[in-house]
Amino acid sequence: MSHIPKLLRIGTCSWKYDSWKGVVYSNDIKKNYLSEYAQKYSIVEVDQWFWSLFGDKVVMPKPDIIAEYVSSVPKKFRFSIKVPNAITLTHQYQHGRKGSLELNPHYLSHDLMENFLQLLKPMSRQINSLIFQFEYLNRQKMANQMVFLQQLDKFCQKLPPAFHYCIEIRNPNYLNKIYFDFLQQRNLSHVFLQGYWMPSIFQVYKQFEKYIKNHTVIRLLGSDRKDIEQQTKNKWNTIADPKNGDLLNLKDMINSLIEKGVMVTLNVNNHYEGSAPMTIDRFLKLFLRDVIK
Repeated sequence: MSHIPKLLRIGTCSWKYDSWKGVVYSNDIKKNYLSEYAQKYSIVEVDQWFWSLFGDKVVMPKPDIIAEYVSSVPKKFRFSIKVPNAITLTHQYQHGRKGSLELNPHYLSHDLMENFLQLLKPMSRQINSLIFQFEYLNRQKMANQMVFLQQLDKFCQKLPPAFHYCIEIRNPNYLNKIYFDFLQQRNLSHVFLQGYWMPSIFQVYKQFEKYIKNHTVIRLLGSDRKDIEQQTKNKWNTIADPKNGDLLNLKDMINSLIEKGVMVTLNVNNHYEGSAPMTIDRFLKLFLRDVIK
């Protein structure tokens, strides 16, 4: 992967998959997956700490796990980290329950964010991005976009400037000039989310290209998780749903961003085509074909 431009980092969403043996990993069960992973890729998305809110209980990263991750990778390796959902959820998960919504008292908590960043200190120099993933905010959870941005603005004012902060929203109607102006004025990055019934990232980029500067994150997640899980039987070592057209468009989009001097982080999920490492290989064949020319 020596021909990949310096402005582009490519990796997967998580790495703990036994079915990647023979694709990314050796068959040696004693091997450290992350250590092997870091021999092939320069970045990984850490998803596990997002899942932090369990009723009244908030679970933060364990220091020994953080130390293990840092010791498993070279210093040039980078982590994209999803911020705990205890900070980004407006309300508790209902899990199919009926009845009134229960507020999450930790929503956009400065204290909790400060605690999280303190725990991440041992890997702080290797953090590529901190991703705030917000769920679809219906009218029951959020009055309107302006209220959301006002709350987010108040929270972001106290964030230490040392990190690259990214916002992922799942309300298609929030993707407008007001939102991109807000990000630009506060030096925040937009996360291009391909999947989850959001509009195509290529359509969004074409419409708001002028706002994308410095650094952006692209996450290829896919839409119908249950369908692809049934196709793969949760073995992520084959392409089950090829998206050839998407990959061609992605190549053009990333080339456009790099030409503008934008640093691009591409995170690929197994649910996108059936195997994140294989999707990356497929994309790189297209992308590097032009680069090597």
